[in-house]
Amino acid sequence: MSSNQTEGTLLEQIFTYYPLSLVVVGTILNLLTFLVFCRPLFLSRPTFHYLRAISLFDIMMLYGWNLDHYFNGRKELPFISRSLSTCKFFSFLNYFAAQVSAWLRVFICIDRYLALYNLSLYKRKINFHKTALIIICLILTTIFLLNSHILILSCYTYTSNSTNMTIVSIFSRYYRLYPMWDYVNLAIYNCIPFILMSGFNSGIIYYLIQIKRSSLVQSKLQYIQITISLVISTLLFSLMTVPGTAVYAFFLSMISNKSYRAGLLYLLDSILYTYHITSFILYFIALREFREELVCMIKCNFKVATIGDKYKTPTVKRTTEM
Repeated sequence: MSSNQTEGTLLEQIFTYYPLSLVVVGTILNLLTFLVFCRPLFLSRPTFHYLRAISLFDIMMLYGWNLDHYFNGRKELPFISRSLSTCKFFSFLNYFAAQVSAWLRVFICIDRYLALYNLSLYKRKINFHKTALIIICLILTTIFLLNSHILILSCYTYTSNSTNMTIVSIFSRYYRLYPMWDYVNLAIYNCIPFILMSGFNSGIIYYLIQIKRSSLVQSKLQYIQITISLVISTLLFSLMTVPGTAVYAFFLSMISNKSYRAGLLYLLDSILYTYHITSFILYFIALREFREELVCMIKCNFKVATIGDKYKTPTVKRTTEM
């Protein structure tokens, strides 16, 4: 009996503080990714507009349902239940950030496929900064409009008869937003992106094999390394995010035991949100230019700090030179 209670307490502590660790680690790693991709080497390549946007939206992802798991574990009010404004904002953010992140990854797959399929056409008509920025703006606008009803119709406050307290509910007075929108979110965030990513990734893998067999490799070498890392990233997206969203939308209500249901939800959500902090690790392992630019960025900052220290203590400098 005591061992079961100990195991339960340990799992509760893990499920409580792991989401908080994801927020801290994920924010740092995604910010580093964003800063590295802001280096001049990557600023000259339109594809990295998508990657910079993804790193920012991956940070936003961690401050929604993921952070609410931490507050729920500590028996505190989550952001979504603290006020009407925070309820609307975080309800919207949970869907908006996830869907934008997924569709940015879809268009990266399309970008890589076109680069390998017809490099000359890609360079001449598609590989422009303006094209990438227009696509990102269209994704943001479309997903915003699609979820805008959440900002207008979701969440309302009511007074509890038993406690005489004002309670914020994520439901709507006019129609049932949940769980209906979870089914829509499953399609937009997982199913359709998964189908499109799988199709384009199959084409990408085919052309990578063809390039490996071809003798004319030099013209496409610069595209292979980043393409392989992005293929791995989209495969991980399917493996780590689909189960959590699918189970939440269809199967969670079938589990009668509340503790098992909460434990399964926390486990699958932990896997889902872990994916959104893996980009830095993946790029660091698979992309040589990313490693070099990261080291260069750190060295430059260190050098600036060292020079600043020298100017602050000019007498020490003269003594050393003498």
